[in-house]
Amino acid sequence: MIRPSSLQRFVSLSAAVLLATFAAGAMAADGWPKTFSIGYQKYGTLIILKSRGDLEKRLAPYGVEVKWSEFFAGAPILEAMNAGAVDFGITGETPPVFAQAAPGSLVRYVAYEPAAPAGEAILVPKGSPLKSVADLKGRTVGVARGSNSQYLLVRALQKAGLKWTDITVSYLKPADANAAFVRNNIDAWSIWDYYLAAAQQLSDARVLQGGDGVVDNYAFFLASDPFLKQYPKVAQIAVEEVAKVDEWTRTHTGEAAKLLAQATGIDAPIIETALKRAGYGPRPLSPEVIAAQQRIADALFDIELLPAKFAVKDAVWTGFSTVAAAP
Repeated sequence: MIRPSSLQRFVSLSAAVLLATFAAGAMAADGWPKTFSIGYQKYGTLIILKSRGDLEKRLAPYGVEVKWSEFFAGAPILEAMNAGAVDFGITGETPPVFAQAAPGSLVRYVAYEPAAPAGEAILVPKGSPLKSVADLKGRTVGVARGSNSQYLLVRALQKAGLKWTDITVSYLKPADANAAFVRNNIDAWSIWDYYLAAAQQLSDARVLQGGDGVVDNYAFFLASDPFLKQYPKVAQIAVEEVAKVDEWTRTHTGEAAKLLAQATGIDAPIIETALKRAGYGPRPLSPEVIAAQQRIADALFDIELLPAKFAVKDAVWTGFSTVAAAP
């Protein structure tokens, strides 16, 4: 038997590595991007997906590098998407409406997660004299501009017979709003989880108006139109991997909370409370969900928060063939 020399083995190994590298590069050039940029917030199953590396493993054979960017809210994610800096991300129900209103918007709905109205609320400090939303007249309310909690505030005021102009709106990032809330610099705060759960547990904040019966609070996965047209397989794979992580989180809430706590520095009990109020299982947009988004767009136009009317359905991507359904 002739044993291969060290040089022969080195040459063979080098050839194999070069072949694999060439193959991966060829696949990246043939229907696959070199990079896939994802925008996420400091909470949710996208962080679990990032921590586990499942998406990276799924896309590695095609030479695709996954890049993750953290944002403080959904609206900046979609602003970055419209600017071509983010390919894919998740937000609440209102940011996509504001994003679609931007001239030449590139944002497209890919999938949604079930309604979770308990995941947002209008809060007041523990000792606040305010007893109902009607008491907000003439008061200052903090909220993130363009967020789903802004629409919660809009709808809550309408149900209480108040106009948007009956309150003073203080547009604040969540961290800044929390500081203002604790110092009593604002009278109320419209906010989503996990910030909602944190305020309830850490400062005994009281819910003035929850989302139940007021809003749907869907979550949406979105992607840029050019990316979807060129790389639809990548968006499909991303949501398939999210579906797997969603199912694991739904059935292992305590473990998921601990994992998220390690990744974010937020106490696990706070995250677990938020996770129990979330919706799970991405799926293609239904006519009912599109109609719900249209109601948001129309309502925001009516109070002059949007410059023009438009059809939400025009921004819905219909390219999904399969999405793992929630049980």
